Amino acid sequence: MGFVEDFQASIESVPAMLQRNYSLMRDLDKSLLGVRQQNEQRCEQEIEDIKRGIESGSITPDASLIRFSDEALDEQKHCIRIADEKVTLAIQAYDMVDAHIQQLDQYMRKLEELRQERELAAGADNAAGVSNTDPNTRSGRATESGRGGRKKSRLAAEPPGVELELPVDPNEPTYCICNQVSFGKMVACDNANCKIEWFHFDCVGLKEQPKGKWYCPNCIGMQKRRKGK
Repeated sequence: MGFVEDFQASIESVPAMLQRNYSLMRDLDKSLLGVRQQNEQRCEQEIEDIKRGIESGSITPDASLIRFSDEALDEQKHCIRIADEKVTLAIQAYDMVDAHIQQLDQYMRKLEELRQERELAAGADNAAGVSNTDPNTRSGRATESGRGGRKKSRLAAEPPGVELELPVDPNEPTYCICNQVSFGKMVACDNANCKIEWFHFDCVGLKEQPKGKWYCPNCIGMQKRRKGK
């Protein structure tokens, strides 16, 4: 898949570019702190000089005539320029990451399109799957292909709590207590009357294929309630 390799190549330089931007922002922070402290000290001193001048009568107490020195004003303008540079670097970093995220979304859509094309090419015979011919369909059997041997709708098992915004065929069956499509490792409940039947390993707390018969949490709860009557 050429586009996968293209994306991997395109993101190789991202960490170095982000590190460069963040390093420049840190340097600007230090520069801004120094200039700001210098300007605050200068402005405080000039305010004290103005107060003494008014008290002594050497300065007319006219607000329109009282102003900071050109040096103080230049320092304030310099602070603004430094802040603007920081904002520019931050925007560049954001735009760079956002562009790669959008590119990743495009590639994920391409992967999903390829998956759907392969499922269509497989035909109805493959959709029937192993479950109709394998005598060991039940007894806690785990599968990589989902219910009835049908191909999965994901390329790999997704970590719990992570959702990928991939286009999913609205006609594709859903399973498990999470009511999601087939993906990753799944296990069948040995209760012939189980309403759900197939479950993702992660959703029912399984790490490996169960030994012997296995019942889902719903069916176990029903069995306990019946014994309690």
